[in-house]
Amino acid sequence: MSTTEDAPAPTSVHVVGTSIADPAPLGLAAFALTTFLLGSTSAGWANNTSGLDWLGYAFAYGGLVQLLAGMWEFRNRNVFGSTAFSTYGGFWIGLGLWVLLSHASTTDKDLAWIFLAFAIFNTYMLIFSTQLNMAVFGVFLTLELTEIFVFIGNFSGNTTIGKVGGYLAVITALVAWYTSAAGVINGMKGRAVLPVGKPLFDL
Repeated sequence: MSTTEDAPAPTSVHVVGTSIADPAPLGLAAFALTTFLLGSTSAGWANNTSGLDWLGYAFAYGGLVQLLAGMWEFRNRNVFGSTAFSTYGGFWIGLGLWVLLSHASTTDKDLAWIFLAFAIFNTYMLIFSTQLNMAVFGVFLTLELTEIFVFIGNFSGNTTIGKVGGYLAVITALVAWYTSAAGVINGMKGRAVLPVGKPLFDL
């Protein structure tokens, strides 16, 4: 994740003597696609399908690939990226396992508790994302709103609120895709081709 619009190089601090690509664009792309698929289902746009088109990608792309991106961020000594990607990689794997192993014996309130827990995590990551750039902040802001609407909708049993959560998930995915694309082209060119903005303020 690039820290400023004027500094398109990866924000990760590389270990001396090593050189690996910035894993953030990959992690963001994996997060975006899986979020888009689940959001489309929650919004009711995939009613003519099984509604589980996202499940395989929760394990393979949003889960495994994003978790790997988090591990590579550890290699880059990027504490924010490693925490974010590893956590949300685990989120997708855990959500997939929840659907496969226990959904038949659980209720929507179980899903509400899951999203509430991740909203708590996302809240402090949202605050800390203000130290990076506007694009990353946008990802965590839209994700925060998504998680809030999903857990409220599931606690209350209100399907309309749940659909709003689906719409917000799609918006979150689009913001994450943009941030990923910016990381790819800015890293390729070594300059800010796609702007990501500056940090909101300094803590």
